[in-house]
Amino acid sequence: MAPVSTSTSSIPRPARALGFNSTIERFAWMAGSLLVLGLFWHVLAVVLQNRYLPTPVAVFDIMLREAESGELWKHTSATLARVAIAFIFSMFIGTAIGLALGKYKTADKFFDAWLTLFLNLPALVTITLCYIWFGLTDVAAIVAVALNKIPNVAVNMREGARSLSKDLAEMATMYKFGSWKTLRHVTLPQLAPFFAAAARSGLSLVWKIVLVVEAFGRSNGVGYRLAIAFQEFDVGTILAYALAFILIVQIIEFTILQPLQARVSAWRR
Repeated sequence: MAPVSTSTSSIPRPARALGFNSTIERFAWMAGSLLVLGLFWHVLAVVLQNRYLPTPVAVFDIMLREAESGELWKHTSATLARVAIAFIFSMFIGTAIGLALGKYKTADKFFDAWLTLFLNLPALVTITLCYIWFGLTDVAAIVAVALNKIPNVAVNMREGARSLSKDLAEMATMYKFGSWKTLRHVTLPQLAPFFAAAARSGLSLVWKIVLVVEAFGRSNGVGYRLAIAFQEFDVGTILAYALAFILIVQIIEFTILQPLQARVSAWRR
């Protein structure tokens, strides 16, 4: 049997063209939908004339002013750094735990209750305890985020380990693939879709928890800036930072995560 390949060169050109057209169509629908939402927001703000509902133009002006002063880049970069560190740490630990639980049934039976407990533990509790135990530091913030993310990754990767094909493993043994070749061409292609799914779902969770962590106990970051704006009832600044952050998240989603998931899932087709 030929080794399973995840290379896009193995995907027929019409299929790749179809995937590209699908991406363009999805982007067009999203852009059109957001445009309608923006128009609705603008009309509502103009009609109500309420200081707590600024127009999109006013929010965009605030965003530009924050960017020109350097404050927007300062806080978004701090948040992105925390997200990146917590995400990498969580993916590494969560993957190791999930694969172990998926492979060893006794360990899975014993630790399943632990996994369920941490999956249902409120993020606010984890954040509060980490700040009490480790102080108001970045280490505490990252640990708090990771503790909320690791169970999510572990569950996804456990399912991936459980779904590994025994037939493919036996075939690899029969053809004397060896450990490295089996891992590269048989095991990893099967686990890759689960890893990509864990990355996408987990990253959306990390974004949100990092903002809460920053609002509670950090002196920089988007979450911190939102907390200050809340104290001042500055809705314009809240929306400006929220929209800037959402824009960054969407860019990462469309340019990295979605193409990655499509690539690692290609071998199934």
